[in-house]
Amino acid sequence: MELKQEQLAITHLGPREVASPLDLSVTPGDQVCDYTSDDMQLLFEPRVRAGAAPESLALELAGPREKLFFPPAEVKAAIVTCGGLCPGLNNVIRAIVQELQFNYGVDEILGIRHGYAGLNPEQGRAPIKLDAELVSSIHHTGGTILGTSRGPQDPRVTVEFLASEGVNILFCIGGDGTQRGAHAIAQEVARRELPIAVVGIPKTIDNDIKFCFSTFGFYTAVAEAESAIDRAHVEAKSVLNGVGLVKLMGREAGFIAAAATLASGEVNFCLIPEEPFQLDGEHGLLARLKHRLEAREHAVIVVAEGAGQHLLAQRPDGCDASGNVRLGDIGYFLKAQIQQYCGAEGVPVSVKYFDPSYQIRSVSATAVDSLLCERFARAAVHAAMAGKTDVLIGLWHNQLVHVPLAVSTGQKKQLDLEGELWSSVLAVTGQEKW
Repeated sequence: MELKQEQLAITHLGPREVASPLDLSVTPGDQVCDYTSDDMQLLFEPRVRAGAAPESLALELAGPREKLFFPPAEVKAAIVTCGGLCPGLNNVIRAIVQELQFNYGVDEILGIRHGYAGLNPEQGRAPIKLDAELVSSIHHTGGTILGTSRGPQDPRVTVEFLASEGVNILFCIGGDGTQRGAHAIAQEVARRELPIAVVGIPKTIDNDIKFCFSTFGFYTAVAEAESAIDRAHVEAKSVLNGVGLVKLMGREAGFIAAAATLASGEVNFCLIPEEPFQLDGEHGLLARLKHRLEAREHAVIVVAEGAGQHLLAQRPDGCDASGNVRLGDIGYFLKAQIQQYCGAEGVPVSVKYFDPSYQIRSVSATAVDSLLCERFARAAVHAAMAGKTDVLIGLWHNQLVHVPLAVSTGQKKQLDLEGELWSSVLAVTGQEKW
């Protein structure tokens, strides 16, 4: 999608006339942390060939604003977590509550129960009141204290519920489906001309959200996936012609599979959705695996869940509650194909199949992700208090930015087959292009 600068403009609820309670500075160089002005932007593409002019497309930098739209005493915020679990959800909840309560003086904060269903009084449970004491230690546990669910709700019902509860800030934590829902809510708010800010915080261990170099939870998931791969390697090496087969999450993007492959350094074949692979033939996976077993007597294969779907004769119909096309199980398929092929070739084989998908997403966040959670959460609060709405907090060239939900949703980020990550995977595994 070719972007124009006007598509990156951020929506505001109205003029900002309230002085921020944050004790920050507007004078660079005075050794005091600074406010961020709306005219501070980050180039979309900072790389430039020598002698060429940089492109002008830019994103608005996130950060605390000197003037607010909402008087803190009049704010009633709500937080909702949607979709699958991800390491760091509780960290984000905790950081939002602490920033609102301790630094902005906001006392009314609701936790919406079990995803967007909690914004429909006919389906969901009543919200719970959140405060700093309640969330003080939740960052040490995985999952989300608010619960989660998949699937949208009628934005008219959702907005009516928010208005009836007096909520004027809604934080939506989730992946692409969640952010599409957030955008629909923001559009309904705008249609009704209500002063409600809707701010999205990107969450997915697949790391496939546009305008976000890294989503929180990704590095924790990679660390857990690496552990599974290393165990698969031990199993593979412990028997003659052992094959450790590990299926990892990654519906449309192979970031976890690729990163965990690099982290482990023990993988021989990494299969991702972005690069369809051959199964049969002289250069197919099965023949290559046979050569590997003849040479080294063991092998490790990592496959992302969305890889190889073109090989499956039968796949589930329809979509899940989040609108994702249902996938066939490539892991069990590959296990059966390897066993069948090796049997026909007279090659003894022992396949150990690992599927740690739910394990890697339900653990608590590591230090790297905890830091990222803090950054996302506080930037979201700053944006909301300034009256910015229909906006996602993105991470671009390691800078937090504001991205309109209209351009950040509906498209998945995928691994660049010409980029450094995939090039490194090919170098480490030694696998050739299919």
